[in-house]
Amino acid sequence: MISLEPSLAQEIVERTMQVIPFNVNVMDAHGIILGSGDPERLGEQHTGARLALAEGKAVEFDAATARTLRGVKPGVNLPLNVRGKVRGVIGITGDPEKVRRFGELVRVMAEMILEQARLVSELQHEKRYREEFVDQLIRRGGTPRDDLELWGNRLGVDFRMPHSALVLELIEEGVAPDRALVELQACQQRLARHDARLLMAVISPRELVILKALDVAGKETDLSELAREQLTTLYEVAAQGAAVPSAMALGVALACIEGAHLSYLCARRTLAVGRRRDPSERLFSFYDLSFPVLLSELGSGWQAQHLARPLRLLAQRDRSRLLRKSLKAWFDEDCLVDRAARRLAVHRNTLDYRLRKVNQITRLDLARIDDRLMLYAALQMEE
Repeated sequence: MISLEPSLAQEIVERTMQVIPFNVNVMDAHGIILGSGDPERLGEQHTGARLALAEGKAVEFDAATARTLRGVKPGVNLPLNVRGKVRGVIGITGDPEKVRRFGELVRVMAEMILEQARLVSELQHEKRYREEFVDQLIRRGGTPRDDLELWGNRLGVDFRMPHSALVLELIEEGVAPDRALVELQACQQRLARHDARLLMAVISPRELVILKALDVAGKETDLSELAREQLTTLYEVAAQGAAVPSAMALGVALACIEGAHLSYLCARRTLAVGRRRDPSERLFSFYDLSFPVLLSELGSGWQAQHLARPLRLLAQRDRSRLLRKSLKAWFDEDCLVDRAARRLAVHRNTLDYRLRKVNQITRLDLARIDDRLMLYAALQMEE
């Protein structure tokens, strides 16, 4: 429900006075003047408005009648109705014979402005409602699970279907927070026009979060392909015409309320890992980076320290990093020596020799799957 605030009342006055050559007053549901072409009348009790409110119809005062009433001027006063309820009164000052013909026009204009304001207010309320839902989901802000489920049902969210969180982050350093916030809100508006069902929230001056269902049921595609398609589509919409560069990452798709929080953490980790591996890239999907993202969760614990030990040994003897470069090329070519040798522009015997040196220095045997996996994992964690 829209309330008649002074700013809105004054907007009605200014817009209607552009159409008619008479002073206009707008009163609230108690007959108080909230907007007027005559600033000295603001805040006054308007007798004509009170009569119009009491009778529920237009009330006129000619010059003779106005002189008998305190503070009343000649004119026409008409109730303003929005959705069947009286929200206030609009009055036109002047001889009723001259202003009467403008009454209906002004009333309709005012009611249209009120209705528009009501719709904008409802849309803003709906936007805040949806944003708060996303915020509570990804931050786990203390809202009970049952309440979140009911909240989701009201918004038409089916958590039996896998959902992924996507994080869009502004990557240009030094952008002022107010400018960054405006940029993210513009991205949000573009995405909302593209798909009004999207659940989104700006959760910091640099970060926009989107919650998107990923449904592969009955489709001839896998989750990885669908994730990449949706990631690309949403980023193209969000970044169209943007003034500040950004990057977007998509987290793992999970089918439960708690999954939204986990997918958000996964999306942020995917973005960090992806940006570290290739700063020039803008799109990162967990399904393309699942192994390094999962490994990154080890952090700096003893497991990570143990995995990194062979590479530390290699670094001590490989000052030029030639052995490391050769090892990485071998892994990048799926451990096929011929292809890796071509990538490095060396003979395969040269590459075989380098890999044997890696075995010797790291004390691991690349012919054994466990040792090979340890070295691969260590490389992934460092990139």
